[in-house]
Amino acid sequence: MKLFIVSDLHGSAEYCRQMIDAFVNEDADKLLILGDVLYHGPRNELPEVYSPKAVVAMLDTVKEKIICVSGNCDAEIDKDLLPFPVLSDLGAIFVDGINIYFAHGHKPEPILSKGDVYLTGHTHVQLNTIENGHYHLNPGSVSIPKENSKQGYIVYEDKKFTFKDLNGEVFDEVEIKEIAEEAEEEPTKEEAKAPVVKRPQMVRRKIMVRRK
Repeated sequence: MKLFIVSDLHGSAEYCRQMIDAFVNEDADKLLILGDVLYHGPRNELPEVYSPKAVVAMLDTVKEKIICVSGNCDAEIDKDLLPFPVLSDLGAIFVDGINIYFAHGHKPEPILSKGDVYLTGHTHVQLNTIENGHYHLNPGSVSIPKENSKQGYIVYEDKKFTFKDLNGEVFDEVEIKEIAEEAEEEPTKEEAKAPVVKRPQMVRRKIMVRRK
């Protein structure tokens, strides 16, 4: 299964068009939206070509492939207008032996196990990190990126998550299969005898892009 993962569209008709073009070019099986679809939000500036009605019409053309969770800016009227169901706060996809959980990210993190993948939006900042043994990824915002993040998406296929901008250019990736296999390897006799060295605590890493 190939997943196309985006978040925080916030009613931008211009970037919805670019997003759908990228989705079609990727030929993905599902379009996973992590909330905040139509309303721009009181803390954000109006995105380019703000038109929730136009966004609804464009999303209608790919509605059969959309999976969507609710964001903090998604009101009941927004959900009534959208031509596809909007899940409440948390969804899950189980594929290729991986548990992929997804939410908007404005509520507390669910209980996760080692090796799980957790997808969130909300911050408008791309994220690729490991926290407490699980992967935490964020595609950023399609229309209103913050902290020098790109307007882009994540593609999942064959146990790999690839970060791309709306032109399809790759700027980060994580290979789940390699990390999982490395964690399952049995220690050698020499490694078993070696003293235990505590590793520094993992900190959250933001993907920073310098503008030219």
